[in-house]
Amino acid sequence: MKVPFNDVKSVNDTIALELDGAFQRVLRSGRFILGQEVESFEAEFAAYCGVQHCIGVASGMEALQLSLLACGIGRGDEVITVSHTFTPTAFAIAATGATPVFVDIDPQTYTLRPDQIEAAISERTRAILPVHLYGHSADMDAILEVAAQHKIDVIEDAAQAHGSRYKGQRAGSMGRLGCFSFYPTKNLGALGDAGAVTTNDPELATRLRQLRNYGATRKYHHETMGYNSRLDELQAAILRVKLPHLEGWNESRRRLAGGYLSRLEERFSAPQVKAECIHNYHLFVIQSEERDRLQEHLCVRNIETLIHYPLPCHLQQAFRKIKHRCCDLSITERVSGRVLSLPMFPTLSIEGVEHIARCVNSFAGAT
Repeated sequence: MKVPFNDVKSVNDTIALELDGAFQRVLRSGRFILGQEVESFEAEFAAYCGVQHCIGVASGMEALQLSLLACGIGRGDEVITVSHTFTPTAFAIAATGATPVFVDIDPQTYTLRPDQIEAAISERTRAILPVHLYGHSADMDAILEVAAQHKIDVIEDAAQAHGSRYKGQRAGSMGRLGCFSFYPTKNLGALGDAGAVTTNDPELATRLRQLRNYGATRKYHHETMGYNSRLDELQAAILRVKLPHLEGWNESRRRLAGGYLSRLEERFSAPQVKAECIHNYHLFVIQSEERDRLQEHLCVRNIETLIHYPLPCHLQQAFRKIKHRCCDLSITERVSGRVLSLPMFPTLSIEGVEHIARCVNSFAGAT
């Protein structure tokens, strides 16, 4: 049995007629930038997340960068985040001129450790940027408490957490701003790059709408330096089709994750799911002392896997030239050498999960 890591095509095929209808609707409208599809998606996604405002942008990284800029963060400032994440989290901070400050992760959930924040705060700290990694929420109550004590902003990186919950609240609704990516492989994916920012702050929403559109309040009237970072009509229309299916797809992912968890041997540990959290299982990740050998073992059995992420941000070549500050990252560095992501997508069959689990368990590695 050949098992791909992800199969976006099979998921899209289940709603092909709806997607075709959205494409034709946009084509016939003759409006391709900042029209009714974007406005409608913004309203629908805001309602889904339980916030007042959603601002569609061009990508997840730009959602982060523009959010930081909207909060007035720039050169000379510091933003606390994790190194065990996809590099755009840290790149977005650096792109504003601010300095990423990396703290360690929780060994159970792989998300930002709140007890590491206090020691990382300096007189330059302006924000905390927790990442809801793999679809599991960071410990937001503890993070928000520290932020409130020090009067600094919290900006959620919810790029992998569409529909995830923390104590009943959707990811992206708890910080001052929430940032999403709609890259095609995400739980809610477009057919190209796309992103969004969510917020309950009307002033920030207005500022973000300016920043994404050349700093303009109306055509040819530019109040501030801005960018070209607009969610286009076609991607918005595609996302509108997919949004009503998101809960069902997430439930399928949770069912598949349950299949993995009930079948995998204990030596292949997975991140824990806290009782107050509902995981969307954007990724299903295990650990192995012999991760690379296990990956090859699965490859020869036609099972595709990926590593999220093999090299933390602070050890990337790019960060030899990017100013940053590190705290103790011993857990981050250990986890990055052990994690392996198994196939996970809504149309994966439970028989596929059983086959993958058998192949993983047959690996004669260290116990």
